[in-house]
Amino acid sequence: MADAIRALAIDAVEAAKSGHPGMPMGMADVATVLFTRFLKYDAADPRWPDRDRFVLSAGHGSMLLYALLHLTGHAGMGIEELRRFRQLHSPCAGHPEYGEHPAIETTTGPLGQGLATAVGMALAERMLAARFGRSLVDHRTWVIASDGDLMEGISHEAISLAGHLKLNKLTVLFDDNAISIDGSTQLAVSDDQLRRFAASGWAVRRVDGHDHAEVAAALSWAVRNRKPTLIACRTIIGFGAPTKAGTAATHGSPLGAEEAAAAKRALGWQHPPFVVPEDLKARWEAAGRRGAGARRSWLKRLAKHPQKDEFERALAGRLPEGWHEPLAALRARLAEEKPKLATRVASQRALEALVPAVPELVGGSADLTGSVGTLAKGMAAVAPGNYAGRYVHWGVREHGMAAAMNGMALHGGVIPYGGTFLVFSDYMRPAIRLAALMRQRVIHVLTHDSIGLGEDGPTHQPVEHLASLRAMPNLFVFRPADAIETAECWELALRRTDGPSVLALTRQSVPAVRGEAGENRCARGGYVLAEASGARRATLIATGSEVHLALAARAALEAEGIPTAVVSLPCWEIFAAQDEGYRDQVLGRALRVGVEAAVRFGWERWLGPEGVFIGMTGFGASAPAEDLFRHFGITAEAVVAAVKRRLDA
Repeated sequence: MADAIRALAIDAVEAAKSGHPGMPMGMADVATVLFTRFLKYDAADPRWPDRDRFVLSAGHGSMLLYALLHLTGHAGMGIEELRRFRQLHSPCAGHPEYGEHPAIETTTGPLGQGLATAVGMALAERMLAARFGRSLVDHRTWVIASDGDLMEGISHEAISLAGHLKLNKLTVLFDDNAISIDGSTQLAVSDDQLRRFAASGWAVRRVDGHDHAEVAAALSWAVRNRKPTLIACRTIIGFGAPTKAGTAATHGSPLGAEEAAAAKRALGWQHPPFVVPEDLKARWEAAGRRGAGARRSWLKRLAKHPQKDEFERALAGRLPEGWHEPLAALRARLAEEKPKLATRVASQRALEALVPAVPELVGGSADLTGSVGTLAKGMAAVAPGNYAGRYVHWGVREHGMAAAMNGMALHGGVIPYGGTFLVFSDYMRPAIRLAALMRQRVIHVLTHDSIGLGEDGPTHQPVEHLASLRAMPNLFVFRPADAIETAECWELALRRTDGPSVLALTRQSVPAVRGEAGENRCARGGYVLAEASGARRATLIATGSEVHLALAARAALEAEGIPTAVVSLPCWEIFAAQDEGYRDQVLGRALRVGVEAAVRFGWERWLGPEGVFIGMTGFGASAPAEDLFRHFGITAEAVVAAVKRRLDA
């Protein structure tokens, strides 16, 4: 059965003249034991909510997963799909891609991300089991990881967190072959991985990855453990291939026609490309049906469960009836009170309204809870062995936090949000990008969003980060101007089901710029906050903490007889999706001036070739926030002067 995996990997990579056959050949024995004896799944329903999750973190070995799905009888993974390996619109991309086939649990490719994502899946399973009970939620998360996965820094954060939280239903199968692309791992690594995992609170064992009985005994042991488990599987990359073919496989290359034929002869595989004997295929398909009885029993339990409707709603990602009503009430109060608040504080007030109304909303922060305002009243903390809380103390682990949040969203039944400073989105960028690529509802609360934090200095002042995040496809970046806009942006981020959102929020207090709470004016990405008194001569376009500066500049210009409008642009991505007529109506034909305490990059889209930008051209500095805005020339007076210079030119 394992040789069938090896043969299919050889055939598919040879047909495409591209791919990594060595890892699937080396881990075929381990995967065979897992998929035929331990993994809980039913090929007839790859999205069964109580299935075990399988994450191929070593995504370059994608043919291992594709071969398994084909052999076990998953629909949509036939021979033609394997033949089209790495071709456009094929479910057999060069790395597993979420959405290309329902049995692919997550996109993997950037090494280490799959492992950290799996930690989030395992955590979501424990939290949902605490909420709905083990009769509905009782499954495991399995990971195949490579040397490269364990070299990446994110792996340290992931295994530390999993060990701390005692995620005992998580098992990592380490492809311990001592090979990476450059050659022996001894060129770069001398870590004792078993001791490393053990030091983080994992149970560890090493096995011969080609001995099925030894692998099976280790997997049985893992299922019984009260800790997360690492099984280091000593394997030979390209196992079964002769020396020349094995060398090619080692370096992630196709074997070539002669080497591929030699490798199959060495395996004793006498069948044409992509042909698996009927009796062998029948054994594999029987393994694919092994979980059918468990799934039917689960469906019967679900039908009788008192929380059936709530469970199905949460798993489907549908928000509860009336969830937005507490938020609407908050907006009404804010319109009446017009408070001067930091938008991070306004965000916490929005969460106070949302958390009780949306029970699947799960928060956390990277050891910055008090600074980022992500803890709402009544939220208990998740703790080792106690998963009934809704707040995760991620520790100083931005890399691991963002990736684990992806895993929670992918698992389903949970809507994760997490907080840190905007400048630390540098640490989170790979995971945010994957959330955008996989179209997952993950919300990042990123505060201290400009030079307006004062004494912490340029290391904490994210002047280029807004532009960087706005460049990412399918990521919504919200930068609200006041408390009402913050509540509106939270509503939009939570309603969004097809991708992640960033809320970029201020540390410093900002005055209210809105006094009405009717429609959600942020819902179109940008809108005219204050129209000109006559035919426009200038339009001031601002975001976040600079909107009130634009309003002050408008007042001064209007006083001098220069009709000026102010546009608030809290979400560029939503605004760009509006029809051209609406965008033209909002931006107007007059001189356009952009105002943002960040770099200009990207603003040309809204300002046009004749536009003016008031913002940053370098890094920040340490000083009180008010002094910094004056020092860098981001003031109402500077805006007025720039408009008058251009109009007088």
